[in-house]
Amino acid sequence: MIMGQDGEREYSDAQKWMVIKGRKWRRTDPELPEEMVAELKSHLGTARNAVRTAQKSGTDEDVSVARNRVSIAKHGLGERGDYWWQMDVGQRHERAEDALNRLR
Repeated sequence: MIMGQDGEREYSDAQKWMVIKGRKWRRTDPELPEEMVAELKSHLGTARNAVRTAQKSGTDEDVSVARNRVSIAKHGLGERGDYWWQMDVGQRHERAEDALNRLR
């Protein structure tokens, strides 16, 4: 991360994106506190497990609810929704906290 002329943080493409098996994925917001990221990732893992379980033995509604929880966690991490590097840090923290409140 470097500071731009206007004092805003600037991030390289390597800080914004990662490539896995030829596919480009958005990275987690690096400005979020470690504890917040850990909790969001825990919720994400639980939600992904719920999706798998619901696909095997649940209803379509169960799958939908679980996928929604995955989406909430990924938005909180900055991996979906508005690009985190285009938001100020306060907005990014607010988005993550809102996601945690919805997942708790």
